[in-house]
Amino acid sequence: MLLNISKDFNEKREDINELVGKPFTLEERKKLNSTSLQNLWITAASIEIYNLLVLNQGNSQCSLEMRPKGVIMSFRAATETYALIIPFFKLKIYKGRAEEYSFYKDNHFIKVRAGAEEKEVHAFIKKLRHYKADRALPRIEDQDKRE
Repeated sequence: MLLNISKDFNEKREDINELVGKPFTLEERKKLNSTSLQNLWITAASIEIYNLLVLNQGNSQCSLEMRPKGVIMSFRAATETYALIIPFFKLKIYKGRAEEYSFYKDNHFIKVRAGAEEKEVHAFIKKLRHYKADRALPRIEDQDKRE
């Protein structure tokens, strides 16, 4: 879900919390050792997001926030703030090139740069993948292993 969160955020907060959960508590954030990344450079995006980012005239950055049931990728377009809300069951993370991660949700995607000097980005994405895998629904193959 792509939302403009600049206006009427209080009304949209319920929908966001229902999809990806409420923000982590301070204790949980300490335990996870950070639940967000700021100032990620966007290298590519789906057409709907690209049309918004074009308003920034080349200065396109986003932030990534981990929630209990998903992630929120937020970015600015001109004077507005937008958020791509992605529950874990819809989230696909790919590492196409060595210095780029792609986040997909249905027909939306955002690709961010993660160069060799940005080790915290690689560590955070690894933590996010593990967190997502730990909370995934059980699969049929998992049931055979328990028996």
